[in-house]
Amino acid sequence: MKAVNWNLAQQEVLENLNNTVVIVGQPNTGKSTLFNTLKGQNLSPASSQAGTTRTLVRTDFGPFTLVDTPGHLPDVMESGMDQASVIVFLIDASKGLQAADRELYNVIKRFDKPTIVAVNKIDELRGGEGGDQLATEVAVQLEAPGVIPVSAKTGANIAEELIPVIIESSPEAALAIGRELPAYRRAAAQRIIRNSTLLSLAAGLEPIPFVDIPILLGTQIRLVLRLAALYGEQMDSADSRKHARELIATIAGGLGLRYLAQQAAKAVPFGGDFVAGAIAGAATWSIGQVALEYYEENKQLSPKRLQQLYKSFYHRFRKNSSPQDLKEQVIKEIETGKSEPLMQESDRRLLEEGKA
Repeated sequence: MKAVNWNLAQQEVLENLNNTVVIVGQPNTGKSTLFNTLKGQNLSPASSQAGTTRTLVRTDFGPFTLVDTPGHLPDVMESGMDQASVIVFLIDASKGLQAADRELYNVIKRFDKPTIVAVNKIDELRGGEGGDQLATEVAVQLEAPGVIPVSAKTGANIAEELIPVIIESSPEAALAIGRELPAYRRAAAQRIIRNSTLLSLAAGLEPIPFVDIPILLGTQIRLVLRLAALYGEQMDSADSRKHARELIATIAGGLGLRYLAQQAAKAVPFGGDFVAGAIAGAATWSIGQVALEYYEENKQLSPKRLQQLYKSFYHRFRKNSSPQDLKEQVIKEIETGKSEPLMQESDRRLLEEGKA
């Protein structure tokens, strides 16, 4: 039962909050400008002079680190990337892909971290070349899929493309960014819920009855704690543990029956394991969705409303996600490396029904 140790779960969430999004690139590629745009404040010095940033730039409330490149501060760069959950590699669109960019990208690949390549300063392109065209050229030259054209100065493609891709790249990055950037909190929450659902789905496929229950409980507890942290709960306090424990007990009052149904499904000779996995995934997804609404509403939802929401989410997931569909989606994700939402977000009007 180590998987359901609340103190251990809290400690893991605290460690996740220390993850960073490291922005690297040649001097004067716009890292400081991007940082300031993301935060909405001028916290990092930015100028047209190369090398303005001379140390790792941190804030007490932000998960970002700026790092310059080899030839300027290589030791600082590598120490920053070693701490990263996601690396954002900026290339100066006005200069095109340089030999130094190639060298830096080779260094980045050695860290084997989720990496997003973006060409910045597309607002400065001349001669009719567009940002999408340049991004495609850079992607081909670096053999890096999905290069994103952005302008840190004007904000072009930052909210629409860059932030969603960062969130999607890592559950840890989603937690850190969502906590500090409220505008992206729901998107970050859905990434965290999705990851926990897939873990539960995999655990539920275990053919031996009852072996997976500690794993499922641990996954669901950590999910609720991560969402609590996402919405500003203090993870080192007894109150956060108390709130999360009470929330799980309330919204999943019938969870024991779900577990029994899931274990019984394993006894079915053909396809029972997929049904068990679907039940496990549905329960975890539903707990996550209810917890999201609970924290979105500043913990004001009544126990009855929490239970109603849980049942509604659970039946919606089971109705719209067959065991075979879930299996195919997981296999496709493993093969392509691309993820898709498990379910579309609920219509807000449905969530409001019966709220009073």
